[in-house]
Amino acid sequence: MEIVGFGEARKGRIRLPTIDPMIALAGLIVGFVVGLTGMGGGALMTPILVIIFRVQPLAAIGSDLVASLFMKPVGGAVHWRRGNVEKGIAKWLLLGSVPAAFAGVFVVRLIGGGHLQSNVQVILGAALLVASFGIVGKSYLDARRQRRVDSKLAVGPVKSRPAVTVLVGAVVGLIVGMTSVGSGSLMIVLLMLVYPMLSSRRLVGTDLVQAVPLVGAAALGHVLVGDFKLALTLSILLGSIPGVYIGSRLSASAPDIAVRPILVFVLVASALKLLNFSNTGLALAFVAGALILPPVWGLIDAARWKPEHWTSARQSRERWVWLQGVGTVVLGMGLVASIAYFVKARPRLVAAAESQTVMTAIGQAGD
Repeated sequence: MEIVGFGEARKGRIRLPTIDPMIALAGLIVGFVVGLTGMGGGALMTPILVIIFRVQPLAAIGSDLVASLFMKPVGGAVHWRRGNVEKGIAKWLLLGSVPAAFAGVFVVRLIGGGHLQSNVQVILGAALLVASFGIVGKSYLDARRQRRVDSKLAVGPVKSRPAVTVLVGAVVGLIVGMTSVGSGSLMIVLLMLVYPMLSSRRLVGTDLVQAVPLVGAAALGHVLVGDFKLALTLSILLGSIPGVYIGSRLSASAPDIAVRPILVFVLVASALKLLNFSNTGLALAFVAGALILPPVWGLIDAARWKPEHWTSARQSRERWVWLQGVGTVVLGMGLVASIAYFVKARPRLVAAAESQTVMTAIGQAGD
């Protein structure tokens, strides 16, 4: 019997799926970024498939969701074994997210109307803009959390807030079902707002575990309506699985403050492209992003340092915040101020924080 395909018999022959090496390479890069930052892969892989590889939006969404279904359980299982999952919160999230994700597959078709693929592309672009704001919001909230004393974070189980948690699950689930975006980039931001006393490990663990059935419900819906492409999914998985592994191994030493602004820039650019911006509009957006994003990220980074760090580093928090804050309005000034902040002030703040950590450890050892 001649083998020419998989799962499809035709005239005594079996048709194997054709693996696209370039899509596999894209999957490797996306998987690496996901492992490095914890960001959801749908916000990156789906627009890459649509913009670069010219895959139909619904096929890209469905195939990427099925691929994510094979990657999500790995991280979730690790956090489950380590006890980093708030089971009560996850339960209420799933109550809202699973049915909403499944329904999102059909809602997007109702909204799409007669120009389904082009309308889905626009919806995907809007979702990417929301995801980019979510990354900025998460970075800011992370910075504020780092300034807290660890003892202020909850140690035992956190009391669930059923109504708002179900609502969060339903909103994110609907977006994931419609676009494949949001299970990582949006859900954890909303969890940080609803449960500010949860530690980062428990937030990530809870998000990863609830994402498995959430993505599963969305993937099932897309498979049932025919959006799933086996060859496309296998190509993504071939690259993304080793990419996630490599990125996860390097995540502890990754310069996150440098990676996340690049991700935001890529997401916004992808969103504008999907929203059919002209080349002139894209060029203007690139220039505006290059001028505005650095000072915004400088402000976010400045928020993470404690007052004693600023004092020890002999730097003025108020001055750097003022310079970069004004610079987000006065284009050009903020870019110069942010470069000066990252070159001059931040290395001293890092050194001051490390010195304080060493002194604290020595003090505890002496006690």
